[in-house]
Amino acid sequence: TKTAQTIKSHHNVGGLPEDMEFELIEPINTLFKDEVRALGIELGIPEHLVWRQPFPGPGLGIRVLGEITEDKLEIVRESDAILREVIREEGLERDIWQYFTVLPGIQSVGVMGDYRTYDHTVGIRAVTSIDGMTSDFARIDWEVLQKISSRIVNEVDHVNRVVYDITSKPPSTIEWE
Repeated sequence: TKTAQTIKSHHNVGGLPEDMEFELIEPINTLFKDEVRALGIELGIPEHLVWRQPFPGPGLGIRVLGEITEDKLEIVRESDAILREVIREEGLERDIWQYFTVLPGIQSVGVMGDYRTYDHTVGIRAVTSIDGMTSDFARIDWEVLQKISSRIVNEVDHVNRVVYDITSKPPSTIEWE
């Protein structure tokens, strides 16, 4: 529709200085991610590069809702590394179009050992899609989700809860911000 462009701004578009002293050349800027991957395969680019996960232009800050601090960025880095490691170990990296962790700015009560905690919640977002215009949440086996959750709460400081986002796009978007 003619108003679709105002729904949400794209993270990787714009933001460059107006006074650049060179001409920006973007020969494939009209291609979707699936088309870029197909082109990469056709060009013989190594598969580990072609199939790597997209990363938002603004960086990890887009995956921390609310105030961005070094501690919160570290939680996202560590939890995301665990998610990626388990997804790779389980051989799911080709089945899931995009996956990442997000820090939604929610803290909750928990129990770690003999102590009450009031710590962060980490969200897991994993989607299947063809072109990113629409997506559905990835149907990851419960045992795999439990493994990811257990590792995150046991290995990442100041996290006592992990949630799994089961929302489609639309109505949500893939990224949380």
